[in-house]
Amino acid sequence: MRRIRTRMGALGVALLAAVPLSLAAPAHAATAPDTTVEEGRLTQAAPQEILRRSGFDTWAEEFGAGLARATTYAQALRFTEDEGRALWRRAVDRAQGRGPDGGDLSRDDDRPLYWARLSMTRQLRTWQPDFPLSGARRAALLDALERGSRGQDSIDLPAGPHVRRIVVTGFDPFQLDDDARRSNPSGAAALALDGTTVRTASGEPARIETAVFPVRWDDFAQGTVERTLLPHFRSGPRQADLFTTISQGRPGRFDVERTNGAWRGGYPDNARASRTETVPIPAGVPTVRPQPQWTVTSLPYTRIVAAGTGPYPVVDHTSVTEIPAGATTPVERPDGPTAGSTARAGGGGDYLSNEIAYRATLLRDAVRPSLPGGHLHTPVLEFGPGNTDPSGQITDPAFVRNRVAITGQVRAILTVAASEGARG
Repeated sequence: MRRIRTRMGALGVALLAAVPLSLAAPAHAATAPDTTVEEGRLTQAAPQEILRRSGFDTWAEEFGAGLARATTYAQALRFTEDEGRALWRRAVDRAQGRGPDGGDLSRDDDRPLYWARLSMTRQLRTWQPDFPLSGARRAALLDALERGSRGQDSIDLPAGPHVRRIVVTGFDPFQLDDDARRSNPSGAAALALDGTTVRTASGEPARIETAVFPVRWDDFAQGTVERTLLPHFRSGPRQADLFTTISQGRPGRFDVERTNGAWRGGYPDNARASRTETVPIPAGVPTVRPQPQWTVTSLPYTRIVAAGTGPYPVVDHTSVTEIPAGATTPVERPDGPTAGSTARAGGGGDYLSNEIAYRATLLRDAVRPSLPGGHLHTPVLEFGPGNTDPSGQITDPAFVRNRVAITGQVRAILTVAASEGARG
């Protein structure tokens, strides 16, 4: 995802110390039930129309009714896990043409999932059961709902020697204070591609499994990326053969980001939180020590750029912003970082798309350095001419056409990457 300046974000995640079998759910302090900044946007007209025109407007009410029937925490946890995964499956099915469309909103739309999830977390956050519910247990319920409804705990790569396995991640819509109608083409691509198969150049099938991540600094600091990706990066019969983190980037082009930086630039997230610091690596995950300032892609970028995958140009993006060794002032470098420099922006900027790229490639370096992977920025998804006012129509033909085209080209790029499986 890209900041409204010249910066973007990519993906970051890696490690090399203790290697636990799994990461625990993040610890949360007990807090009084309340709604979040993101949930507060649900009252606006655009989210309500998106939910109504997709058939996702009943999820919160039905979820609340189910919660009311839970008489123990164990029942509530099982129900919440099931409902989160059901929401993800429904969103994937809708995007892939299965089941009812629920309304006249185009099936390729990622926004119903985002707003339906928030309507459910608001229900869960304010729910007052008849049994005692501590802040920690409520947080665990919220975590289960988040993970399930994002596909993070249902990545199911097939075993076997004659299939390639691809993990792809997308993001929620963001910058919603400026325009609550916004969609994120990376999230739309994740829904359209989850569980699908493409054919590589050799005819070998490649299975794609996807997940979506929040646009929130704190979730990343708590390890949501590592927790999701680590089981699939480790060697084994279902290990990933390729990964690509994806976010929205610059207008009119795709970028394969060559280098990712260990720096958070502070741009506000969907919770209106700002973080300016070195990317924090959570405790208890394998990582590289000392923490590197830079990580690099291992996607076959040369072949991807040359492949002619669709209507948008694809760029091998090499520039970064660094503080050179011995200096104090950041400078832009068109051809990547210099030795001993300190990161101030990767090719994908200093926002969460850069961070997810950094975290994922750092995790790769810690557990399976030979695993091909990196970050892809999509073109900015824009509304059609005459529909640029935030109070305008929630969709239009150009908006839909461009999102479908971006998803199609993501699929083609993944096919090229899976066909090569080697560094460019």
